Amino acid sequence: MKSKTSITLSEDLVLAIDALTPEGKSRSETIEQLLRESFAARERRARELEDLEAINRHASELNEEAEDVLSYQVET
Repeated sequence: MKSKTSITLSEDLVLAIDALTPEGKSRSETIEQLLRESFAARERRARELEDLEAINRHASELNEEAEDVLSYQVET
């Protein structure tokens, strides 16, 4: 379901949107696509930040495991 809304954008943004909008496609479609991509990127960044925080919380343990594994490597 779509909802109609009205927004006011600066002229430079409208020109940028127009430049990205393929022929036969509306500004609304382009704006919707850009918003979906932006929201997905924000969600991805939030998950990556959570992962990084978890890695950092367990860094010492992970480093010890890595050192243990490397100690079994055969020198060439």
